[in-house]
Amino acid sequence: MSKRNLLNNWNLTLPVVAAPMFIVSQLELVKASMKAGIVASMPALNNRTTEGFDEWLTELDAFRSSEKQTNGKDLPPYAINLIVHKTNFRVMPDLEIIVKHKVPIVITSLGANEDVVKAVQSYGGLVFHDVTNSYHAQKAINVGVDGLILVTAGAGGHAGTLNPIPFIQEIRSMFDGIILLGGCLSSGKDVATALQMGADLAYMGTRFINTDEAKAPEDYKNMIIASGTRDIVYTAAISGVPANFLGKSLEAAGITKEMWERKVKVDFGKELNTEAKAWTTIWSAGQGSATIQKTQALGDLVRDMKDDFITSVKTFETASSRYTL
Repeated sequence: MSKRNLLNNWNLTLPVVAAPMFIVSQLELVKASMKAGIVASMPALNNRTTEGFDEWLTELDAFRSSEKQTNGKDLPPYAINLIVHKTNFRVMPDLEIIVKHKVPIVITSLGANEDVVKAVQSYGGLVFHDVTNSYHAQKAINVGVDGLILVTAGAGGHAGTLNPIPFIQEIRSMFDGIILLGGCLSSGKDVATALQMGADLAYMGTRFINTDEAKAPEDYKNMIIASGTRDIVYTAAISGVPANFLGKSLEAAGITKEMWERKVKVDFGKELNTEAKAWTTIWSAGQGSATIQKTQALGDLVRDMKDDFITSVKTFETASSRYTL
């Protein structure tokens, strides 16, 4: 059976994954996402210790069990983001916790690791790997991942530079697994567009920062509302890897345009007169910020997106009927 058919059993309100965001995605956002009928996710490193991460998953297990008893059906699955890089000393300890709790989906980043894939698949879990080009997509395919997350131009955080239209077609020709499309998706109309292009799921991060349940300062949320596409800065100056940030937060941290246009990482200790820390007071966001106009409860947001999705599909059907196809 194709892995894509598994989505039919996920009890989804919308084919959406709330992408894992450093600091922002924690238990409250994960629980609200599942209750709203979308796939929830969070980074393992959002808990400062492996022991604390274990406690979080124990709480999620209890929550899912309680919701099933109350409503008589399973919630959509959740995903844990695991940074599979040699600099992450918690990879193996956190993986042991993931296997212990049989986490439904693991999102791997910064490395396609065959041992991780085998460990997760051993209990029936799925591995999705995020990629920004076809080279890294092929490497992930070679180690047997179940899904690929295509992170395209304009996405929040670490993002690629490719246009989604040719990229998704190229990957679909190489891969028959689950494809998630990320980059500037903010509305139900965008979800419909992602599916029409060939994706199985829409991968949305920035849009969920502006929810009541997201662990983000109000100033961060307000800055997103006030920002347009021109306010998003793509730079490697913060983490050494190109990523999209809110320009105003860079400026507030004392990072000038000259500094963010450099090809090397900023030395925070030497070059800044503030106590700003990467990803904490320097805020990540994608170009989809231009379409975000308010902060609301996650459940309300998903309902609005569902209405927009249905309207968009009907509009497309009406438009299509005008032509002889």
